[in-house]
Amino acid sequence: MDKSTSHSGIEVNSSQQLCAIGLDVGGTKIAGAIVAFPSAEILAKLTIPTLPKRGGKAVLSDSLVLTEKLSNQAVTLGRSVLGIGVGIAELVDLNGEITSAQTIDWRDLPVRDSFSKIAPTIIESDVRAPALAEAMFGAGRQFKILAYVTVGTGISYALVQDGRPYRGARGNAIILSSGALSISCPHCGTESLQVLEEFASGPAIVNRYNQSSSKPLARGEEVIAAAAAGDSVAVEVVRSAGESLGNSVGFLINVLDPEAVIVGGGLGLAGGLYWQSFVSSTRQHVWSDTARDLPILPAALGVDAGVIGAAAFVWAESRHTNQQNAD
Repeated sequence: MDKSTSHSGIEVNSSQQLCAIGLDVGGTKIAGAIVAFPSAEILAKLTIPTLPKRGGKAVLSDSLVLTEKLSNQAVTLGRSVLGIGVGIAELVDLNGEITSAQTIDWRDLPVRDSFSKIAPTIIESDVRAPALAEAMFGAGRQFKILAYVTVGTGISYALVQDGRPYRGARGNAIILSSGALSISCPHCGTESLQVLEEFASGPAIVNRYNQSSSKPLARGEEVIAAAAAGDSVAVEVVRSAGESLGNSVGFLINVLDPEAVIVGGGLGLAGGLYWQSFVSSTRQHVWSDTARDLPILPAALGVDAGVIGAAAFVWAESRHTNQQNAD
């Protein structure tokens, strides 16, 4: 049986019983899965709450325990684990180093070394993982250039060209909604510093709804359901959130000119008024007539896109190594 080793330490094995472990470490939950390749079938999946306020060490410890369980289960299933792909809701540079600590503070922890004790590991931004999954196995397969937008606890994007997520010069090409949009009123001089993520994300629409309603809700999807049921407060919150997101995604389309936009994340896949107002607003903010009707599609892999994509980084690395060896 032919074997080789990539520069990431991933052993490439010609057996069809190969799999990789994908981890999606977000602000709300940590999802992990055993993903078989080349089918991208999920063989087993585990999900636990992140609880990031406990600190980075606690989150890392939980993530390692979850990964160890999946690794053991892969052995039980008779699968050979190529490696581990970890998608985290932070900035990750070109060397796989975590460079931000907005939600999960892993910057000064031995993250890759810790996971690599289980299997060779690739660290990536959590939005580039589902973007890769959708490009390889989901709604983006027919497009050479696509923009993937994820809407959930946070809002971010990734551009994928020819099946490869674009990282930028520093790995920061995922920021869509974290910076303030500064606008001064020409009449009164008041400066608006709206941050899209604090207005249109899941936690944001919950906070905005609860500030104006006597019946507090806990999840963004509940606010969308309340809007569908005719709750006037929910209707206004959801409509305005979708419109604001569309403003930014329309600008993204104007700048990047993708063939299509794929939308994932819990809130991005919730449908209803949020989706309707988002799509309508996006098209209104696209400047070029030739781009205004581009496909805007929900992620075909749903909430599993993150774990599939994280594992797919390992698979893609193994294929790249195989190609190099063949050459």
